[in-house]
Amino acid sequence: QVQLVESGGGLVQVGGSLRLSCASSGGTFSSYRMGWFRQAPGKEREFVAYISRIGRITYYADSVKGRFTVSRDNAKNMVYLQVNSLKPEDTAVYYCAATEKGDTYSLSSTFDYWGQGTQVTVSS
Repeated sequence: QVQLVESGGGLVQVGGSLRLSCASSGGTFSSYRMGWFRQAPGKEREFVAYISRIGRITYYADSVKGRFTVSRDNAKNMVYLQVNSLKPEDTAVYYCAATEKGDTYSLSSTFDYWGQGTQVTVSS
C-alpha cells in the first residue's frame, strides 16, 4: 500500500515561487506514475502535472505550462512540483497521486493513491 505525504505549501505573493514535495512510502516507487492535481474552493479537482516512472515523460495543464516543473527522485522516493510565477488563480490544495496504470494521465480516476494535500495560497 502506497502512502503519500505532501509538504511545501504556504502563503506567497503574486509572482512568487514554492517547491512542493511528495514523499512516498510502501510499494516500489519507481513502478508508479505520479501526478499532481489541485482543488480550489468550490471547484472540481483538476490535473496539474504528470511524470512517468523514470521521469522521461512529463505533461502539464495548459494553465501551468512554462511556470510549473515536475520532477522525481526515485532513490529518495520523492516527487516534486516547482511552482513559479504564481498567480491568484493558482490558489488551491495541491495533491500528489500515484498509479501503476497506464491510463489517461489527466484524469483523477486513473490514480489509485492520494496524499492529504498541501495548501498553496497566492495573495495579490
